[in-house]
Amino acid sequence: MSFSRAFESLFLAALLLGGGILTQVGCFSFNFPDFPDKEFLKLSDNSRIFKGAIQVTLDSRSENLENKSGRAFYETPFRLWSKSKGGVTASFNTTFQLNINNMTNPGGEGLAFILAADTTLPEGSDGQWLGIVNASTNGSAQVVAVEFDTRQSYPEDLEDFHVGLDVNSIYSIQQVSLRGLGITLANISAANDTWARVEYDGENITVSVNGTGEYMPLIMSLPLNLSAYLPEMVYVGFSASTSNDTQLNCVRSWKFEGEDIDEGLELLWVWITIPAGVIVIISGIVFYLFWERKHREQPEDAYPRIEDQIRGSSMAPRKFKLRELRRATGNFNPRNELGKGGFGTVYKGLLADKEVAVKRVSKDSRQGKQEFIAEVTTIGSLRHKNLVKLIGWCYEKGELLIVYEYMPNSSLDKFIFGDEKLGLQQPPLSWERRHTIIHGVALALDYLHNGCEKRVLHRDIKASNIMLDSDFSAKLGDFGLARTIQQKDVTHHSTKEVAGTPGYMAPETFLVGRATVETDVYAFGVLVLEVICGRKPGNQGDQHNSYNNGIVYWLWELRRKDRILDAVDSKLAGEFVEDEMTGMLLLGLACCHPNPNQRPSMKTVLQVLKGEAPPPLLPAERPAFVWPAMPPSFKEDTDNAFIKSQLTPFTELAGR
Repeated sequence: MSFSRAFESLFLAALLLGGGILTQVGCFSFNFPDFPDKEFLKLSDNSRIFKGAIQVTLDSRSENLENKSGRAFYETPFRLWSKSKGGVTASFNTTFQLNINNMTNPGGEGLAFILAADTTLPEGSDGQWLGIVNASTNGSAQVVAVEFDTRQSYPEDLEDFHVGLDVNSIYSIQQVSLRGLGITLANISAANDTWARVEYDGENITVSVNGTGEYMPLIMSLPLNLSAYLPEMVYVGFSASTSNDTQLNCVRSWKFEGEDIDEGLELLWVWITIPAGVIVIISGIVFYLFWERKHREQPEDAYPRIEDQIRGSSMAPRKFKLRELRRATGNFNPRNELGKGGFGTVYKGLLADKEVAVKRVSKDSRQGKQEFIAEVTTIGSLRHKNLVKLIGWCYEKGELLIVYEYMPNSSLDKFIFGDEKLGLQQPPLSWERRHTIIHGVALALDYLHNGCEKRVLHRDIKASNIMLDSDFSAKLGDFGLARTIQQKDVTHHSTKEVAGTPGYMAPETFLVGRATVETDVYAFGVLVLEVICGRKPGNQGDQHNSYNNGIVYWLWELRRKDRILDAVDSKLAGEFVEDEMTGMLLLGLACCHPNPNQRPSMKTVLQVLKGEAPPPLLPAERPAFVWPAMPPSFKEDTDNAFIKSQLTPFTELAGR
């Protein structure tokens, strides 16, 4: 910030103090875990409280349910925006549980969350109108609705079950199908619960929906200025309708949290605030000069030229604004979280109606900025069908964000081991699919080592970094630890600390602190073994992960006993060709050979996978790990950093 801009900001603050205009922002909130009675609610004639829920339309089988509409609102209006405060708009979020039961097949018509100028139910708003508008007010009513439609009433409707955003009209400005998400709003045999969340930050509206209530993925996000369509005071609530086809429209729980813009307090304390403003300016100038001098001597940032480094790389990806990514992810809503690791948290988002994954680098990450630069500059210049595609990045207000293509089937580890956090067990992958995944990762790694302009060492090959698209094609991701070798004929990268994930790291890594093409091959070998065996790489009963335990040691023992096929995942139920499987296990062990000189290159690995070459020859028993390897694995050099790091202690391990 320049001195002039800082001065202008301070002067403006002083003027605001001098004017003495104080806008109080409080909290407008309520929470109904259920609805024991209609206290605090405004219900239309066809709406009532029954069995602890709001029945937005009639729910009595003894009554005629056809062609009814209803509305239910919280009794107190909510100040959405303030004209006298320069159009300041409040933000809000609301979560509710819907319960819809079709009484006919198909049912009709749907239920909506609405913000309306008044609570009056429009006459003739049954059927296709959803209680939102009627034929005469459609297009002119002051109402915004998020509709949960159960009937395709208009040719423009996507299908029966969809969510739409309606602005002063029943015709949605944006729609999302719920069938594609596996969510069924209503059923003829039993009532379906659907949980939904609507959020508004003053500029953008987002909608998240799920059928279980545990996790609500973001399904819709778009900019919307509500003050352009609604009055300052609005009522919040629900509307619903039936037609000749009927359903029971219930709201079982409802929580609302919003800002409450108070219009009441405007005090002119001129004699107090003008001197106070002068003091603010003087104090601010002194503070700013001190701050600027201090930060001239000590840079704020260990990597002050992040943007220059990224822009200087080839094929630099798109730079996003922070507000764009906040909007896309619902302000990094935990409900949109896809996964979390040592590098940061990944969120699902929507950018221009396209699903993306947004990685938010953890502020606690010890080398967050270095890993951020490595990932963006490395993968941003690579193009391969088996690499996760980088869409863009953002570095703003201390936030480091990376945007990738969205992988619908998440990461490989969840299919091999299940999701322990959520207690989920994915259906087992067939051997054909596992083989295709292994082949895809091999293609990606061969491209990094031999196919791109500058050799790239990934340094963190593991199941959780293998992403699966909708067709279960493997895509290698997470290049936070990757390093680019400037010269194509150089095979290694020296480092001051060991990097990687325990269980996937070659034994020599702990001695030399050096990443090589061979250490990548070792990690690939571990991946092959765990995909085949359905077993995690480390020994679960041992806290240490060295060459003398874990999946590699276990496989060598089975080979010594001539029982190597005992290692195959029991979930495959024997549905594989034994000779082919034996060859794959031997290939995995060859990649994990203790002598890096004996490990196959990725070109050889691909030949074996294609059936163009036999698996590498291996001894019957596990070879001993001896260092230095014979013949020498690395050329002698005068790299002082290498000499110092030969005995890098294990305590400096940068595991992920």
